[in-house]
Amino acid sequence: MARDGSGNAAWRALRPHQWTKSALLFAPLLLAHQALTEPARLAATVLAAACFSAVASAGYLLNDWLDRESDRLHPDRRHRPLASGDLSPGRAGAIFGALLVAAFTVSWLWLPLSFTGLLVVYLCLTTAYSTALKKRAVLDVLVLAALYTLRVLAGGEAAQVVVSHWLLVFSMFFFMSLAFVKRYSELLENDGHEEESLAGRGYRVGDVALVPAMGLSCGFVSILVIGLWASSPELTGLYRQPALLWLACPVLFYWLTRVWLLAHRRELHSDPVLFAARDRASYLAGAALVLIGLAAKWGGGA
Repeated sequence: MARDGSGNAAWRALRPHQWTKSALLFAPLLLAHQALTEPARLAATVLAAACFSAVASAGYLLNDWLDRESDRLHPDRRHRPLASGDLSPGRAGAIFGALLVAAFTVSWLWLPLSFTGLLVVYLCLTTAYSTALKKRAVLDVLVLAALYTLRVLAGGEAAQVVVSHWLLVFSMFFFMSLAFVKRYSELLENDGHEEESLAGRGYRVGDVALVPAMGLSCGFVSILVIGLWASSPELTGLYRQPALLWLACPVLFYWLTRVWLLAHRRELHSDPVLFAARDRASYLAGAALVLIGLAAKWGGGA
């Protein structure tokens, strides 16, 4: 029986820690070097990030409602509010509707129509993922990477800045790698159990050797994209020392391979994006990337 008296259950069901992923909407504005000089664009991006966070939380509610029976059999997911009975389906449905109404009202009134269109695409894609696509091996990873990349593209539309094709290609391969590492961790957790496949997923325990190969390949391609971007002539007007951007490649190589190594050691027990938000080494890697960007932007020379 659901215990609706707990407001904490409703808050947990929204998964507010996942809102950190909306920071991707700021990437186009930051890379266009307009975050500090164009306050109107920055304000629009803040609103856009709030809209994406609301729609994402609505998607998590739908996903948890659909998965509530299988989640009750999982050692960790059984504690989710809908699976545990701390939140009733009726109340979850009301919150789901309120989040969508709020997000699309704000988007319609204060943000470009193109952004609203991408928000609709995001909602449709995340709904399709929750209802069917997450059960399809490899296709689920493509969809997850597309959802991340949609955030980047939507951030550009909200701020009305051009999104580089380099950024979009990097995003797809980088987040495919992270999606694969999440599946790899789940397969390792399932190893040794009687089940031959992941519950609600399209992967089998026997895939545990192939998934890292696919995931690492995607990660290394994303690093190659950064190297090619750093060599492109279009950076000449944006950076004084664009060659310094090559230094981002070893930093990303370190971070990605470390994440995969931790997963292989069964020390990665959460979404790698959320892991990064709590990991000291990830913060140091992020700081290094910022310093490299600043050095390339303002370094001496013509």
